[in-house]
Amino acid sequence: MKAAVWYKAKDLRVEKVEEPQVNGKHDVKIKVGWCGICGSDLHEYAAGPIFIPVDAPHPISGGQAPIVMGHEFAGEVVDVGSAVTKVKPGDRVAVEPILAPHENGRYVDAKYNLSPQLGFHGLSGGGGGFSEFTVVGEHMAHKLPDELSDEQGALVEPAAVAVHAVRQSSLKVGDTAAVFGAGPIGLMVIDALKAAGASAVYVVELSKERQQKARNLGGIIVDPERAVDDIHADCGGVDVSFEVTGVPKVLNMALHSTHTGGEAIIVSIWESEASFQPNDLVIAERTMKGIIAYRDIYPQVMELMKSGFFSADDMVTSRIGIDDVVDSGFEALLHDKSHVKIMVKPS
Repeated sequence: MKAAVWYKAKDLRVEKVEEPQVNGKHDVKIKVGWCGICGSDLHEYAAGPIFIPVDAPHPISGGQAPIVMGHEFAGEVVDVGSAVTKVKPGDRVAVEPILAPHENGRYVDAKYNLSPQLGFHGLSGGGGGFSEFTVVGEHMAHKLPDELSDEQGALVEPAAVAVHAVRQSSLKVGDTAAVFGAGPIGLMVIDALKAAGASAVYVVELSKERQQKARNLGGIIVDPERAVDDIHADCGGVDVSFEVTGVPKVLNMALHSTHTGGEAIIVSIWESEASFQPNDLVIAERTMKGIIAYRDIYPQVMELMKSGFFSADDMVTSRIGIDDVVDSGFEALLHDKSHVKIMVKPS
């Protein structure tokens, strides 16, 4: 079968690989319907490795570069191990790609996304969604409601990041928020904030096309050059800000956009260090908090999707085949910021 295989930064190859099979009793084999290109994928392509194991195999997947990429995906179950009870062949599923300690078809740790062994199927070996078939553990497969398409199912993973970020914040119904960066995760944070009852969501984004998408979701667009001043002039500073760019300068903007006692949530994965003045936290009694991925949240995300949140119509800007994943996928996202989410059809 064909797959997109990462060898090193800027070296992603579409090539033939062996089709995986069910070996373990809790294995689930999936024919991938759609797989989205994530910002984390883009970081790995442009400047990795970050999560991709290069010097040694990943302790859970046993995989090591070169690895098949793709962790935002959904598809149809085609085979299962002897002990699988959660899904059956013919079921459509969204995959929770977190690699963390597990046994008997379940994650072991309550906060499994914080495991020191954390990895991701499609980033840390073991297969991935940029291939026709892949095999995951039963604990990673969530049955899709009939109301959601495979493409919508491929958006459950990034939507879970956004919902987790909002749920881990101190935001309460009626609070104000600011979102720095209106890429796929940023747009989904806006939607998650609306679902959580934010009264106003200010959005800072350079791309005019992404600004319009944020506006369509109810965001209040703020001039990036005057973002902090304009937010303070309008509301006295937001209750919670969300940094979703990974740009060092923006980290400080997100921090300063909050009022005294406010909170800044860092959602981005970073390619380099970023600095800030600790007194900006101390003197204003602000809080800065990071989040990684999600946990125990896929069912809630799919219920929100059934209510119209995180719609593929709002997020997907291009659909391509696996042969075009480099030029029309990764390179397009690097050089054309009008794109939001590009979906890949592996078969």
